[in-house]
Amino acid sequence: MSRFKAVIFDLDGVITDTAHYHYLAWKQLAESQGVHFDHEFNEGLKGIDRMGSLDLILASATRSYTPEEKLALADVKNRHYQELIATMSSADLLPGAVEALDAVRAAGLRIGLASVSKNAFTVLGRLGITDKFDYVVDAATIARGKPDPEIFLRAASELGVAPADCLGVEDAVAGVASIKSAGMFALGIGHPFVLTQADVVITSLKEFNLAAY
Repeated sequence: MSRFKAVIFDLDGVITDTAHYHYLAWKQLAESQGVHFDHEFNEGLKGIDRMGSLDLILASATRSYTPEEKLALADVKNRHYQELIATMSSADLLPGAVEALDAVRAAGLRIGLASVSKNAFTVLGRLGITDKFDYVVDAATIARGKPDPEIFLRAASELGVAPADCLGVEDAVAGVASIKSAGMFALGIGHPFVLTQADVVITSLKEFNLAAY
């Protein structure tokens, strides 16, 4: 028996890895504005929502932008990203992802998704796993992105589970901070020296063991 009543997963970097597609789309956008963009810069955007990421990129530009211009640029980036993810399939699921979701379901727990991506439903559909989640919270339904706890608190509320009874799964520093601020147990996917706020850290969902947390 698990001590939790629900598990809430992040999407990118946990269930699948769309980081490369985001990188390509952001790189094209940044360079169109004369901003140098590389993998190191991209790492700094991990776990940050679209407009927050755009603000970080445009901070290195040689001019200022109106709110309307920013929205237009964000739309350009998103259209390019959508073109890239249209090629995704179940082959893009990360190792252990389906097994982890099935293990949570077999234990009788509720399953939520907390993703700052506005394309979360599209990605889930391409991966063929939409029906594995009881509730999905994406960027379109929240006011504040990670590290604010809103997205995880919203997921817990919609699942009908108290935050203290939830296990959150994240690969980003901002995401782990969001889980902890929500009063949940945080399972990090990555490196312990990076995800220092996480209660437990594993390298991938291949190591997921609900009974151990």
